[in-house]
Amino acid sequence: MPVRSDALAVAVRSYRVMAYLTGVVLIVLCFVGIPLQVFAQNLVVVKYVGTAHGILYIIYLVVAFVMTRVVGMKVASPATVIVLAAGTIPVLTFVVERWVTRRYISPALAAAGLAPGGGRGTGSGTGSGTPRPAAPARSRPS
Repeated sequence: MPVRSDALAVAVRSYRVMAYLTGVVLIVLCFVGIPLQVFAQNLVVVKYVGTAHGILYIIYLVVAFVMTRVVGMKVASPATVIVLAAGTIPVLTFVVERWVTRRYISPALAAAGLAPGGGRGTGSGTGSGTPRPAAPARSRPS
């Protein structure tokens, strides 16, 4: 059953937002909060950022699972498990988001007739998902 292109676009956008948000909060927790807790006995960052990460990770799980279904990834495949577990290891959400975009999201967007993710993975560098206009030809002096 084909997926509506607007549902695909919303699922992909939601996944990207949650992947980056979850990843940033986890980095703050691991590289700021935990050192402050261990070395300065300061529990404030761990308490609030840890709670925020827990809530965001649950939302990330739901959004990532929906995205895997919409782009056609198999339910219990290793790729789906990697996507869902990426929010538990610092920096991994960024790596997995790029990998999923190249391997699954871009082909799904292309099949739906949408530009792949605002130029991500296209190499155009314009940020709009459209190809760059050709540069004017230079004339060579004789």
